[in-house]
Order: sequence, then C-alpha cells, then structure tokens
Amino acid sequence: MAVSFKPGWSKPSTILFASEIPANEKALSFAIAQAREFSADLILFHAYDTLVVAASETSGIRYYDYAAAARAEVRHLQPIADRIRAAGLCCEVVVRPGLAADQILSFVREREVDRIVMGTHSPGPIGKLLVGSVAEAVLRTAKVPVFVVGPDVADGKYRNFETHTILCAVSLNESSAVITGFAATLAAQHNARLVLEHVIKPQDRAVFLAGHTIEEIEQDMLSLVPDEHRRRLQVQSIVVPGDPTEELLYQAHAQQADLIVLGAHGTTAFTAIARTGIVYKVLAHTHCPVITLSPSMLAACGVTYDNAHPAEVFLAGVF
Repeated sequence: MAVSFKPGWSKPSTILFASEIPANEKALSFAIAQAREFSADLILFHAYDTLVVAASETSGIRYYDYAAAARAEVRHLQPIADRIRAAGLCCEVVVRPGLAADQILSFVREREVDRIVMGTHSPGPIGKLLVGSVAEAVLRTAKVPVFVVGPDVADGKYRNFETHTILCAVSLNESSAVITGFAATLAAQHNARLVLEHVIKPQDRAVFLAGHTIEEIEQDMLSLVPDEHRRRLQVQSIVVPGDPTEELLYQAHAQQADLIVLGAHGTTAFTAIARTGIVYKVLAHTHCPVITLSPSMLAACGVTYDNAHPAEVFLAGVF
C-alpha cells in the first residue's frame, strides 16, 4: 500500500507535554529537546483530579473552589514554563480539571497538536510489568504520535538527544508499510541507520517459513521502505525466531537504538488487565524513548483490521 501520513507527525509544529506535578524530568528534557529541534511550540498541559477546598469568609461553609484549584496548579507549573521559555521556546500553560487521559485526548481533539510527549512509571507490586494507565489510554487512542519516556530510559542529555539508529520491527501485514514508512522518514531526517526486525513466534514458525527462506523474508522487508528513502538510507533487515518483546529489547540494546516507534493496536481483555502485552513490557524495560502510533492513526492512513484476530499486534521502529 502507498504510505501516506500527515507531515506534522514527523515534523511537529506544536508539541503537548503532559506534565505531572512534580514533572517527570527525563520526559520534560526530551520534550524541550524535540521542541527545539523542530522549532515547535510547546504546550505545558496538566490535568488535575483533586480540588482545593476553601472556606467562605462569611458563612464558614466549606466548598470546592475550582478557580483556586486552577490557580494553584498554574503556580506549580510556572517554574517549568519559565524554564521552557528560557530555552527560547514558545510555551503555553493549560490546566484542566478531570481525569488526565480524558483531558489530554479531549484537548488534542480540540487543538492542532502534532505530538504528545509524556513520562510513565511502573506502579503496583509487580513493578516493571506495569505501565501507567494514563499513558496506556493515551497511546492507544490519540490521533497523533505519542512520545513515551519509560522508567528505564537513559537521560538523552549526555548525547545531546542525537539519533543515529532506527530499529523497526515489522509483522509483514498492511500496517507494516505505514510504520516502516514513518520510521524511514524519521531516519531520513536524522540521517540515521534503519534496522528492520521481524520476530517469528515459535508457534508461527512453520507458517511463516512455509515456502520461504529467512533470506527471502528479509528481502521482502526491505521493500517496505519507500523508494525515496531506500536510496539514501543505510538499511538492514533481520529475521529471528523467539519472543517478540525479548528480541525487540535485545536489538534495541545491541543496535544502540535511540528511540522506539510502536504501532499500538487493540489488546485482549487479559492483556489489558494483566499488563503482559508487548507494548507494556517494551515501555517498562527499554532504555530509550518510544513513539507509538495508535489504531486511529493507522486507520487514517488506510489500514484496515481483521476483527477475527483480536489479540495484540505490534510494530516497532527506533530512530
């Protein structure tokens, strides 16, 4: 299929940084670096679900003071906004009451936002197998790419946030052309190396290798890269059997990846509850940031889905 996606997805002019209080410092640093790289405006967005309770001076009756709550949140964000503006960037502060995921998605529907940047952590007793529910809801629903900085991501300041390698794991379906095209565009922007990886699950090995050699599959993967990028990029394809999460994380380290791009599709009910899917594990364990493309984004590019296979599907690329 012909690859077509909005220019703002790869060259954002407006970036939304979904901030907690206190802010996730690593995520903030990456947001500032991206805004500086693309000369983009940065929206400092915060949603709060706690209300300031104030007492009436005349009656002594306690009540929820929405205006006071908003002013308090803005005050907390002001030092961050000053830091962003000191970096020479245009910064807008937006605070809204309500659930964070709902408010982020609502704001992106209302405004022209090209990219979301957010941090995530690993709540719960089993730690790194869990990813924050806010990040999960946003990355699977947003109509723009979501740049997620996980708990194990190394701070990019030491390397000036430079991008040298892209690892793109593809599953050779209709979505693969979109994800690979997106990763190739990002690689071209940074003059980065592009590595395509396809992981064959043990139970699927007989099907994938029926009538095809690994070398032939690797050649098919190269054809996913758009011609205009294939001619100028250094591209390598890898096909390996094994667990997709483990192989993706291994290659991310082995190839010294700087960013992972995931196509986050639908998930099974068990995966959603247990947080055992590929997206969750990659976000929880990877050393580099992750950009995700949601089903609605892929659908906007003409991708259709086979409802007969509801299990989680993934695609990934690193730039």
